[in-house]
Parts: sequence; C-alpha cells; structure tokens
Amino acid sequence: MLVQKLRIQRGWSQEQLAELSGLSVRTIQRIERGQPASAETLKSLASVFEIDFSVLMPAEAPATAPEPTMAADSFDPPPAPTAAPTPASARVNAEERLAMRQVRRLRAFYGHLATYVAVMLMLLAINLLTRPQHLWVVWPALGWGIAVVMQGIKVWGESRFLGPEWERREIEKRLGRPL
Repeated sequence: MLVQKLRIQRGWSQEQLAELSGLSVRTIQRIERGQPASAETLKSLASVFEIDFSVLMPAEAPATAPEPTMAADSFDPPPAPTAAPTPASARVNAEERLAMRQVRRLRAFYGHLATYVAVMLMLLAINLLTRPQHLWVVWPALGWGIAVVMQGIKVWGESRFLGPEWERREIEKRLGRPL
C-alpha cells in the first residue's frame, strides 16, 4: 500500500513506475495489493522514490536481525533499529488503506460496467441484424446486469441504501429535527 501511496503522490501511473524502476507492471500491481516483494525489487523502488530501503520493508518482517538470546548471567536488550524514521507523508494509515481499497473497487466496477455496456450493445446489434423478431439479447443482458448490480452494491455498500445512516436520516426527516 505504501508503494501505491508514493506512486499516487507523484502522479505516476503503474506503467510509469514500472518503466522508471525496471520492473514489470504486474510486479507493481502485486506489490500494491500487499503481496511480498523481494529485497531487490524493494531496493529498485526505493531508489526511484528516493527514500531509504528500510521504509519499504514490511513491518511484520523486519530486516534479518538475529534473535536475542538470554544468557545465564546477563541480558542484553536487542539493538535499536538504525533505520531512519519513516516520514509522515510516507506512512499509510488505516483510513488511507481503506480509501485506496475503495478506489480500487470503484475502478473495477466502472471497468465492469463499461465492458457490460459495450458487449450488450454489440450483442444487440448482432441480434437486430440476425433475428430482429426474437430479442434474445434480453437474457444475457438480464443475467449479466444482475452481476453488475451486485458488484455495485458491494462497492457502495448496502448501508448506503438501507443502512444505519439512511435509517437515521429518515427518522430525522420524519421528526423534523436531529436525533
């Protein structure tokens, strides 16, 4: 997610980042979805973003540091990390992560909707040219249309239509005052 945030802050597309870093677009997509990346890949991205390599290292898997062991007579605390602190603008908080996920879902929905419209127009043209007396295009339009509507509900959430916010607004509207 951090890679996506840094890329978006600079106004780059995934293709541009892939070209600048020497990685494939598919690799950039995988990293932005949160899949693990090799050290070489992260080093390449860090150099493109002009940030320290350790900033891109996942928090769950810190750089290979030996596990502290307890000796019978002394206990040495683990060494403090020497990496530079992450700049505030580079951190990805939970709110940003949710926003990025929502935007990805929205983009996927619009892509699905555009594909649906294009294919249905093509099928309608084929139907009207071959058998205009029988409109069979209705059935694929209906079946696929249900899938598009279901994805739309998933993207915008049921709460927008009949959820707690809607319920609160309706009660306030009926009362004529805020709750």
